[in-house]
Amino acid sequence: MFWTLPTIMTWTRIVAIPLIVGVFYLPLAEPMRNLIATVMFIVFAATDWLDGFLARRLNQTSAFGAFLDPVADKFLVCASLLVLVHLNRADVFVALIIIGREIAISALREWMAQIGAGKSVAVHMIGKIKTVVQMVAIPFLLFNGTLFGLIDTGAWGQWLIWISAVLTVWSMVYYLQKAIPEIRARAK
Repeated sequence: MFWTLPTIMTWTRIVAIPLIVGVFYLPLAEPMRNLIATVMFIVFAATDWLDGFLARRLNQTSAFGAFLDPVADKFLVCASLLVLVHLNRADVFVALIIIGREIAISALREWMAQIGAGKSVAVHMIGKIKTVVQMVAIPFLLFNGTLFGLIDTGAWGQWLIWISAVLTVWSMVYYLQKAIPEIRARAK
């Protein structure tokens, strides 16, 4: 199930990373680069929902797809955060919190799966909310302008990315609390 439609859509999120980064090196006016990067991020981020839907609908779920999907999401978010830090649109502290959490929780989930306790750190609603806030904050910060003549996306993006950082820590604490009984049991 390496080359199913859902898996190909997941791969597009990884392929999108150099494209989104590359937009900021094009000889275009900044507002145009911002718009192109924002549209690309939104389109590629939408494949996260669509690939899962199609995998279930077409009965093309696979262990490889289940592995690749969160990896692609994390790559896309982390690369976008690094671009935003480079453009001085996101604080490096926020990026460290979000990227550090992603690495820590991925490692925790892998270890918990190896010891047969993966369900104790399964995705929870707080993690989903964190992801939604991130997926709104990042395109707002990429756009970094006024939307519909009303919404200052830079200001809203700043608020949302900080809220995302708080939710990131909260979700990490939640997952660690779920894992602590297993960790203690294995330490004995």
